[in-house]
Amino acid sequence: MSLRPRAASQPGRPTPVQSPGLSHLQRRRASSSRTTARLEEELTCPVCCEIFREPVVLKCSHSFCRSCLRHFWQRNPGGRECPICRRKCSLTEPPVSLALKNVAESFAQQQGPGLEPGVGGAAAAEPKVQCHQHGEPVKLFCQDDGEVLCFVCQTSRRHAGHRVCPLDEAAPDLKAELKQELGPLKKSLRHLYEAKQECDDTAVHIKNQTQWAEQQIKEEFEQLHQFLRAEEADRLAALREEHDRKWQQVKGKTDGLTRDILSLSHTIIAIDNEVAAGDGLFLQNYKNTKKRTQCTIQEPEKIPGALINMAHHLGNLKYRVWEKMLGIVKYTPVMLDPNTAYAWLSLSSDLTSVTNSGAVQEVPDNPERFDHLVFVLGAEGFLSGRHFWEVEVGNKEDWVLGVVKESVNRKGKMSGRPEDGFWTISHCEGEFTAMTTPRTPLKLNGPLERVSVQLDYDSGMVAFSNPLTMTAIYTFKDHFTERMFPFFCPGANINGNNSKPLSVSPVKVAVWNSATW
Repeated sequence: MSLRPRAASQPGRPTPVQSPGLSHLQRRRASSSRTTARLEEELTCPVCCEIFREPVVLKCSHSFCRSCLRHFWQRNPGGRECPICRRKCSLTEPPVSLALKNVAESFAQQQGPGLEPGVGGAAAAEPKVQCHQHGEPVKLFCQDDGEVLCFVCQTSRRHAGHRVCPLDEAAPDLKAELKQELGPLKKSLRHLYEAKQECDDTAVHIKNQTQWAEQQIKEEFEQLHQFLRAEEADRLAALREEHDRKWQQVKGKTDGLTRDILSLSHTIIAIDNEVAAGDGLFLQNYKNTKKRTQCTIQEPEKIPGALINMAHHLGNLKYRVWEKMLGIVKYTPVMLDPNTAYAWLSLSSDLTSVTNSGAVQEVPDNPERFDHLVFVLGAEGFLSGRHFWEVEVGNKEDWVLGVVKESVNRKGKMSGRPEDGFWTISHCEGEFTAMTTPRTPLKLNGPLERVSVQLDYDSGMVAFSNPLTMTAIYTFKDHFTERMFPFFCPGANINGNNSKPLSVSPVKVAVWNSATW
């Protein structure tokens, strides 16, 4: 077989060496390609990673496809916010940017089948690709080897019998194939962006939690400091009061002794003077002098209890202060875990009560958090033993209380039955119900303002009762195999009709001294 002569040997056909303007043309086309790539990036929606379709512009200047933004807002309960900067949007339906829409549509039309991305116009504007082996323009594509061919390559033995087609026939199908394969990659990229945004949001939330906790700790310790300062002042005042009282007592005794000393000293001096006088004068005054020696001097008595009662002021000082501190310190057997609370729930600063605020709060969608119903769990779970707590329900119209297992589903809908890890009772529309399968209506005598929950893990029992009337409500019997957590649901709060909190009641703490038992 005779081979076609190389292009470089054909007279009149320019080669890369013979065409000095070719490299300049290639650089210009490469620059145009980079410009097109930048334009495509600017016209790409950050959510779907595709060219804009009906683009809308938010006040923060970020743009998205209208359908992508709607879908994002529907999937995120945090309210209408920008998917990129999380800035709140007050508009229910942001306006479509006609200018951006026209540019995006024109760009998409230029990227039609058979055209290189970013190049609009005739095919003559496309850069010529030459065969590395023969220097001929490539016009064909070998489907078996996946290589571009010139006419010389087509007639070679290497590609004999292969499926060969023109470039304009092969390119659209392969581009469509790559775009199809690019879809999952873009979806993965979008998920990575969302995951990074969640991490950024979590980092901000951690910082806010730390600052809030620091403030609460400072306030709690300031209360303790105020109590200790007041207690210190009271005890120092009591010490000074005893000092003043006993000092006055001793001073009074000292003043009396001083007077007696002066009186007796004068008597002794007078008698000494009489004794030193002449005999006649001495004998003349002898009777009176004799009487002065017979004055009665009482023996001074010691003052009982004159010293400071050191044991009263210093004995068991820290213990007695701590015992008195019990009046301002409350112990609640169950603390609520804010990391599990649904976004609409508000917890008290001491984490003992929960309210359905009726407004969405910005919280991370962490694995522990319920994302569909207004639920929150206790902070501590139990794997054994007996545990007891009381909850103030007051006159709330809607609530659910009980225990759940640790692995209970926290995302999406759930049944609330024991088969799914819930052992609860509920109050809704004036009716009390044990959440069994099927549900068990409960008949109560009188109102229910406080509910007692008792968990006996080892016996597999969850018992509910009215602690004010000491009457049982309902008891579940089951078998527990994993950690159990206290469960609270303050119920729906429509138009503020059920806004009161569920509150865990504190228990009375007593100091038991074994030495006096």
